[in-house]
Amino acid sequence: MNDITSYMLEQTKKILSIDSPTGFTAHAAEYVLGAYKKLGYDAKLTNKGGIFVCVNDGPDQADDPADAPILLEAHMDTLGGMVCSINEKGRLMLSALGGMNPNNAEAENCRVYTRSGKVYSGTFQLKNASIHVNGSYNDTARSYDAMEVVLDEPVESKADTEALGIMTGDIVCFDPRTTVTESGYIKSRFLDDKLSVGILLGFAKYLKETAKKPARKIYQHITVFEEVGHGGSIPAGVAEILAVDMGCVGDGLSCKETQVSICAKDSGGPYHYDVVSALIEAARTARVDFAVDVYPHYGSDAEAGLRSGIDFRHGLIGSGVYASHGYERSHVKGMENTFRLLKAYLNQDYHA
Repeated sequence: MNDITSYMLEQTKKILSIDSPTGFTAHAAEYVLGAYKKLGYDAKLTNKGGIFVCVNDGPDQADDPADAPILLEAHMDTLGGMVCSINEKGRLMLSALGGMNPNNAEAENCRVYTRSGKVYSGTFQLKNASIHVNGSYNDTARSYDAMEVVLDEPVESKADTEALGIMTGDIVCFDPRTTVTESGYIKSRFLDDKLSVGILLGFAKYLKETAKKPARKIYQHITVFEEVGHGGSIPAGVAEILAVDMGCVGDGLSCKETQVSICAKDSGGPYHYDVVSALIEAARTARVDFAVDVYPHYGSDAEAGLRSGIDFRHGLIGSGVYASHGYERSHVKGMENTFRLLKAYLNQDYHA
């Protein structure tokens, strides 16, 4: 494993270890901001709490969009929950942050962050979760109305839980359970999209250490509201956004966890034809292992920017990820192929 791959993997693991569901990303942002600064970049926090940085200087404008400044976007916000009420047993009812599906969050360990700074552990369970007691256990649909957080505290009433300082609006974070196998598989919740944050940090490290100077001005933006649909912001002069998110792996798709995905179309419509074509050509030229797919239930930061009415081209790539929005799995090779495609696509006209 080369230095850049090791760096991307270690950064990904570190970021995965920091809870950051949508709306509660400050701790992760502090870490990622520090990582950019350690690499020697002048990274800044945005008003929304994301991270913005220029990783390669270049012309502020160009007649050809392919030569104009480009913005690379990945998001560090994840799925999670928010306390919406405390029931009579002192257990927590949740409202989802993003698309956390209760079916695959059942029996997951979690942490409750209070406004006072205290953190409590618990488990997200079906109500009346003992199968030897609950005759309807198998037939009960898993929904937020039917599930609750059981705190690891001796509480028996709403008043007991409130006495801990827990209240409506507190954030509930689910255990990522990150592990990397000897065969190279990366297993964790929230690879969407912390794996890509690690990749963008790796690309920033590559540019700094090799002194490569691509012809285009390159910005990176680590966003914090992608999972609820308003992640991006675009600096003046940017003519193209490349979202670096996850590639889906599943029935009817060609992408594998060891590949980089190039998305041709998702639920918001087709990605810019010329951008997709250029990504495919760059992958072929550099002999990157890639797949092109259409994702019917997907949206990205790039689309959020388009809906705001800004005039730019857009694309989407990412490492293949299986079991999206669940306990996800990718592979070190998928991470490497995504990094290699970034190099091939952005470094075609570089000078030392």
